[in-house]
Amino acid sequence: MKDTIEQFLADEQVNTQIYNATYQQLAHLQLNSQLTHIFTTAALLIAMTIVLFMVDYLVRNIFIRVFSKMMRRSQQVAHERLVENKFFSNLSLLILLTITQAFLPLVFRGFPATLSFLEASLNLIIAFIALRLINSVFKTGRDVFQNKPGFVDKPLDSYLQVLQIVLYFIGGTILFTVITGKSPGDFLISMGAASAILMLVFKDTILGFVASIQVSANDSVRVGDWVEMKRYNADGDVLQINLNNIRIRNFDRTIVTIPTHTLLTESFTNYRGMQQSGGRRIKRAVNVKISSIRYLGDEEIAKLRQIRLLQDFIDQRLAEIQTYNQEFLPDESMPVNGRRMTNIGLFRTYLSAYAKAHPRIQQSSMVMVRQLAPTEHGLPLELYMFTDGTSWAFYEEAMADIFDHLFAAIKFFDLEVFEAPASDDLRLLKQSFSKDALSN
Repeated sequence: MKDTIEQFLADEQVNTQIYNATYQQLAHLQLNSQLTHIFTTAALLIAMTIVLFMVDYLVRNIFIRVFSKMMRRSQQVAHERLVENKFFSNLSLLILLTITQAFLPLVFRGFPATLSFLEASLNLIIAFIALRLINSVFKTGRDVFQNKPGFVDKPLDSYLQVLQIVLYFIGGTILFTVITGKSPGDFLISMGAASAILMLVFKDTILGFVASIQVSANDSVRVGDWVEMKRYNADGDVLQINLNNIRIRNFDRTIVTIPTHTLLTESFTNYRGMQQSGGRRIKRAVNVKISSIRYLGDEEIAKLRQIRLLQDFIDQRLAEIQTYNQEFLPDESMPVNGRRMTNIGLFRTYLSAYAKAHPRIQQSSMVMVRQLAPTEHGLPLELYMFTDGTSWAFYEEAMADIFDHLFAAIKFFDLEVFEAPASDDLRLLKQSFSKDALSN
């Protein structure tokens, strides 16, 4: 349509005939030549405005509606994103401006200086609207790909911003050429001279661009990953990755924004591997009071044998102890002579068997109950295992369930959890106060 109008109006003879015909009709008003030219231009301007309104109506109500209907049938998501990103508005405006540009030589034929100014201004506006139209296509592509399973965790915002930078650079070159009338080479030479200043101004953007490429290539961070950066008090899910910053939503619902290039210069923890494994680690210790650790007698062993998880272990260990003691004939007058069972050993074995039978513990991963080095707070007994789920609520509930059982079961082994001050110390202190009170 544009080519047809331009071909028609580009004919100098046609332009001259239309303008002269309008001029001759208005010459009957017996005005001077200058006023006649003004009225001729005004009449043609009114006619052009009417034509443009008609074209705009046809474009918006026929062409765009038909195109939108076709888009709805093929891919409704893409159509909605095109509307949201103002693709159709920019398209209709670009068509209207292009037709206006074609009509300008006819309307303002009697005013060459005005025509030159309007053409230059309209060229700038057309270039700007064309950039907006292309940008809306890029944004629509990003929105569509974000809903694709293969692109959900990709930094599409970074890719979009790279395309926008290239687009704006090309657009700036075109605008420079239109305004100054110089070649694009002159603009590139000027940019080269100012490259040092540009690198200083856009330092974060350049660093973020490099970081985005490396992050995407190394697959170190994706949108939706749970990451932790203690320096920035960031501990939550990645919402967005773009050239300049990363937005992280902490678990307390606050939003943390950190520069993208810090992914290359700062250390961070990504919990994606934990989530993909399907298990979350429990690594917590309980301090057992050392003075409560002792050997077990036969009656106590028989009583603890009633615990089903310990029956097989106790039978096996008793057989081993009996074989050993028969071979080395220890002195029965001293308990430390020979091998004997301890309450802490049976309790550790019981916790390991309990964890291996627990429905919320991942049995395919390591399950271990171990002793750590003794401290002034007692003997740490550490539980090391993985839950059969990664959600926070599931993890906390599973760990609390295990330790609830631990604290309740430890009394059956005649063991005590260390307290500061210890319960025995408080009891002895009360007895001392009582004796002092009686003596006084």
